[in-house]
Order: sequence, then C-alpha cells, then structure tokens
Amino acid sequence: MHKAGFVNIIGRPNAGKSTLMNAFIGQKLSIITPKAQTTRHRIIGIANGENYQVVFSDTPGIIKPKYKLQEKMMDFVEEAFTDADIMLFIIDITDKSGEIDNNLYSKLNALSIPLIVAINKVDLAEGTNFTFVVDELRQKLPKSEVYLISALHGFNISELFNRILELLPVNPPYYPKEDLSDKNIRFFVAEIIREKIFMNYHKEVPYSVQVEIDSYKEEPKIDKISATIYVERDSQKGIIIGKNGEALKKIGISARKDIESFIGKQVFLELYVKVKKDWRNDDKILKSFGYGV
Repeated sequence: MHKAGFVNIIGRPNAGKSTLMNAFIGQKLSIITPKAQTTRHRIIGIANGENYQVVFSDTPGIIKPKYKLQEKMMDFVEEAFTDADIMLFIIDITDKSGEIDNNLYSKLNALSIPLIVAINKVDLAEGTNFTFVVDELRQKLPKSEVYLISALHGFNISELFNRILELLPVNPPYYPKEDLSDKNIRFFVAEIIREKIFMNYHKEVPYSVQVEIDSYKEEPKIDKISATIYVERDSQKGIIIGKNGEALKKIGISARKDIESFIGKQVFLELYVKVKKDWRNDDKILKSFGYGV
C-alpha cells in the first residue's frame, strides 16, 4: 500500500512555516530570514519514502495586502484551501501581534479534510501554560489536532510527521521519487540571492526587490549564472550596489557560496541591478515575474 497526498502549510508571517517544511524535507528549499513576508510563492517540498510521498506546500504568511504583489501572495494562500489533503496551520506561540482573524478560524473550521495545528517555537515560551493554550485552540478549532513543536530544534517533528503519514490517503506518487520540489534550479538560485538581500538590507529595500535569472550555463567544471536584481527606484539601486560596488559584491560572494552548496558544484555568478518603477503594483510585470495569471 502506497500513500501520497498534499499537505498545505499556512500561518502568519514568521510563524516558522518554511523552517518546518525544510525540517520535513531534510534540505533547505524555502529561504528563511528574521524578516516577515520572506516567502512570496507557494513552494513545493517533497518527502519521499518507500511507501509514501508527502507533497508539502509552503505558503506566504497571511497578511492584509497593501499592494498588488501582496494580493498575488494571498492568492497563493487561497489556493492552499482548495487542493490540500491535510491542512497544517502553524502558530507562533511568541507572536504578540494580536488575535488571529476570526474569518481564518471560520475557513479552517469549514474544511472537510484533516486539520493539524502546530504551535511552534515552544522552546522560546518558558513559563507558558501550554495546557491552557492548547485547550483555547481546541475551543476555536474543535476538529483540529494540536501539536506543540519547535521546528528549529526538531522537537516533536518526528511525531508530527508520523501523524501526517497516518492521515495521508492511499495514492500512487504524484511526482518522481527522486524529486524534492516542482521548482527548477533557476528558481532556487534566485531565491538564494533574494535571501542574501533580505539578510543584508533593511527597511523597504528587500521588499522592493525581485531577482530574475537571465542565463544559466552548465559547464563540466563550473556553472555560469547571470542574474538581475530589480528594484523600484533609482535610490534603491544605489543602496543595493553600495559605495564602489562593495554592497553588491558582498551579496554575490555570500549567494555564490550557498548556491555552490545547494547544487554541489563551483559557480561563477554575475549580478546586475535594474529599475522597474513601481513593479509591485504593475499587473503586467507581476505576471512576467511569475505572480498569478
């Protein structure tokens, strides 16, 4: 008997969705930074075993959109409610930003599929009355199963994964067993570069950046990659490049090391910076960048 199905992961920004999926897969597929809204796409991560295939879907953090890019990001979350075999709702126990929208609870309660709530970052919540937290959640989501976890440190992750396997429907595999994702190498290379920008720049600059791979040439000893970093304003272009190009060089060195680790091969990386004014609110540009139809 072979089990296979889709497990969609939703939650607020920085709840630990990407960290949890990476832990399940055993490899870093989704980029992770301390900043909110790092994930922009639905990213598929596939866990394969002899008798199972779990297709995880990491989604952008749930927010109220302020511009069209964020609207497209929330469309990915909406999709997650339509094609899951199991819904995995992640809550950051340290999140003090306010109550979760009742509309979200209503949508979760309306699901006809298994719902698992994972209360994450319990390692950071010393002194918390976990019994009270779990009981309160079960009142709001009575059909859910609740797990206390630490995605970063692996606490209860095996137990959670085993329960997912129990709930998984009987199906043949949806993807070849050697696949880890439905995304190609270009996508992950662009994400690695974008992660370095999120880690090294502040305020609005990282959120105004889109990375596109212009060319990817595989050669016997080295892969040659050319990528463009798009920003919205000329002032942001100057910030990304830095004095005498030093800031951009730093990004390139850091990204190249991670790309080489990811693909297991030496890389030559060229980075360029261009302006596409107000691209986050331009439907045509957003479509060209792969956000929505």
